[in-house]
Amino acid sequence: MTTEEKLPHETAANDGFTAPTIISWTFGLLFFTIGIVNCFWGNDPGFGIFIVLLSLLYFLPVNDDIVRKMTGFTIPKMWLVKTLVGLFIIWAATGVGELFDKVELMTNSF
Repeated sequence: MTTEEKLPHETAANDGFTAPTIISWTFGLLFFTIGIVNCFWGNDPGFGIFIVLLSLLYFLPVNDDIVRKMTGFTIPKMWLVKTLVGLFIIWAATGVGELFDKVELMTNSF
């Protein structure tokens, strides 16, 4: 029997594309896009860079690799941190950052 053949009682290995991973990447792309819009349209590139940096939380394996290697401990409820940061980004971009006006500026420039 070769290694490529599957036995009936074997299950597929997790290749890393679980629902939380896909959701995290989706929100990461959304927040990265919000940051880019704020960088180039409107008058606050510093806020846009801040949002882009916060969006990296959703892309990188922050809790397992970066935090554990640098400090020696992990954040136990990383999903809660991501949820709170996501709510802050949405609140800041739509309310304070006037995202819809900047999107209108962006579409008018194309």
